[in-house]
Amino acid sequence: MITTLAVSGYRSLRDVVVPLSPLTVVTGGNGSGKSSLYRALRLLAQCGDGQVVGSLAREGGLQSALWAGPESLAGARRGAAVEGTVRKGPISLRMGYASDDFGYLVDLGLPQPTGLPTAFQRDPHVKRELIFSGPVMRPATLSMRRRRGLVEVRDGRSWSQVRDDLPAYRSVLREYADPHVAPEISSVRDQIRSWRFYDNIRVDADAPARRPQVGTRTSVLAGDGSDLAAAVQTILESGFDDLERTIADAFDGARPEVLIADGLFDVAIAQPGMLRPLRAAELSDGTLRYLLLATALLSVDAPPLLVLNEPETSLHSSLIEPLARLITAASMRSQIVLVTHSRALADALQADNGDRVSEVVLDKNLGETVVQGQGMLSKPPWEWGSR
Repeated sequence: MITTLAVSGYRSLRDVVVPLSPLTVVTGGNGSGKSSLYRALRLLAQCGDGQVVGSLAREGGLQSALWAGPESLAGARRGAAVEGTVRKGPISLRMGYASDDFGYLVDLGLPQPTGLPTAFQRDPHVKRELIFSGPVMRPATLSMRRRRGLVEVRDGRSWSQVRDDLPAYRSVLREYADPHVAPEISSVRDQIRSWRFYDNIRVDADAPARRPQVGTRTSVLAGDGSDLAAAVQTILESGFDDLERTIADAFDGARPEVLIADGLFDVAIAQPGMLRPLRAAELSDGTLRYLLLATALLSVDAPPLLVLNEPETSLHSSLIEPLARLITAASMRSQIVLVTHSRALADALQADNGDRVSEVVLDKNLGETVVQGQGMLSKPPWEWGSR
């Protein structure tokens, strides 16, 4: 289980350390930093498949994604005017997590001027990557360290050099994860790659989920929902009835079906009193969204971590309690991080899960995202180290 998520220097997240439980509900007002926290976690996951540099470039480059305030707000909190100061540390975007086995930390910074012409000025550089065991990064708990192009793995009490010329735009998780030489790197990469993110899947008239698709066995719903029918059929054939029960719970005894013609799969909902099932193209936005969420949460291959961003969007209030029961059922198989605006959904999850659920309330203080009620003693321990 992921026990701690830490982000420093990303948008309003100047320095945030968040404790995670089996089911973590992230709430807060508009502009409090919920979406930034979700996107930072997604950026961290993209280190596993080499997409983090491209994602930041599409956000406008590292300069656009960085914390826009001063390095320290100590003076402003004492009543002084907010103003820039001479930096004591390098400009950086840092992200990391700790888990029951290994933790990972990545430090992204601005490229060093080389004097050579280049069209890739928006590409951030990986300055540092660390893999460690335990809840906090310490020199004694490190099993892999990367500084610029140099990659080393621990070999007993000494360090063994793996590579000294790793390009600054590539993560060690993408480029070097030999399970025989560096099993820790391989383990962290596989863990991160298995995380799943679902954020406002399209349900408009032209959404991929509304069109028949060629179907093959699908144990994981795609991020855009394009293989919905195949994923539903895979769940139905698995022998478990969780999907049928959650659809019946939400829609008064309705049941999901998959219509197959010439190898094309089309999902449908059969409702009591209707002469025929309604195909995906005929379903309301809310009904289709709920079916997509149910399929994502109940996929045959449960991920170790599943992250949902505002799943209540376009759902009628009558579906909030069934959605809470669905998320509760999924949290028995996967750790879940849920970002939501819905107070009703957060309350329903609290009522259903007891000590398994924790609520993280985000707030703004002088433009900085803070965890409400978190103090020096309640903040999870975390160390960034230095370059």
